[in-house]
Amino acid sequence: MKTPKKGKSLPPKLIISLGKFIWTTMWQIMMSQLAPRSKSGEYIRPNSQFRNFVKAGEDSPYPPAAGRYTLYVGLGCPWAHRTLVVRTLKGLEDAISVSVVSPSATTGGWVFNTPEEGCQTLAELYALAQPGYTGRSTVPVLWDKQTKTIVNNESADIIVMLNSEFNEFALNPSLNLYPEELKEKIDWWNEKIYTNVNNGVYRCGFAQTQEAYNKACDELFTTLDEIDATLANSRYLCGDSVTLADVRLFTTLFRFDIVYYGLFKCNRRRIQDYENLGAYLRDLYQLNGVASTCDLDSIKQDYYGNLFPLNPSGIIPSGPDMAYLLKTSDRTTSAK
Repeated sequence: MKTPKKGKSLPPKLIISLGKFIWTTMWQIMMSQLAPRSKSGEYIRPNSQFRNFVKAGEDSPYPPAAGRYTLYVGLGCPWAHRTLVVRTLKGLEDAISVSVVSPSATTGGWVFNTPEEGCQTLAELYALAQPGYTGRSTVPVLWDKQTKTIVNNESADIIVMLNSEFNEFALNPSLNLYPEELKEKIDWWNEKIYTNVNNGVYRCGFAQTQEAYNKACDELFTTLDEIDATLANSRYLCGDSVTLADVRLFTTLFRFDIVYYGLFKCNRRRIQDYENLGAYLRDLYQLNGVASTCDLDSIKQDYYGNLFPLNPSGIIPSGPDMAYLLKTSDRTTSAK
């Protein structure tokens, strides 16, 4: 009686080729849902859809008021983080409530820890505000509890409103992060930083071709080098006082060494390795109340735990050690 022949295993080369083909195909499908792209593979961030404003006046549908508005935020999201920083700097904690949502890796969206406005997910809240809504359901959201609707979901707009429209309820009403005499300079920095840094790290991490990645990475570090040179002679981007330009940059810089350096392949240099940018980041982190808005664990969980196409294992790194943020900056220009 003949002994049955053992089945032959697939050659390693074929296994590798098949695995690479399957993973690449699945990766492209997942990335197309996570990050819309151009024909050249560049990440394209969709525009925010709700752009109304809180402002004083009899005809304003959204007048300033204490207790009327809620900010829906994700603690890992840099865009939502901006609104928390301005809310803290202005001293608006008692006037504007905050509700935290968490990303769900299974549903691919933001969910409430406990139901709010009868909604389990942020997508349901968007549908409540605009029945039939089919766009992206993103944070931050400035929600009007009186009319049960979304006032605005664009962080750049929300921080302008928080800076100027709630001063009668603010503990620090004299702090102006967007002064008239600096608006042109602030806007110039905002445009450059948004394109090449705030969104630039995402253009690196979500790039779907080598050429798209190379372009985004070059622009990111060229801009970081330019900012570092500027900060050699200036405490903040626009002089000796903090402005909205600094706030918008801060939330990206805080996440840079934690997630963008490794996960998003922005690894030419860490922020703490820059002589001026590293000290500048420490200056901002040590401003009164800002550290309390920074949640390191949520940031690592949200990026490493939920961006499956970039980190299929879901393993969350133990580092980095962020204790350096508590060191003095040793910068000579005065801070306000």
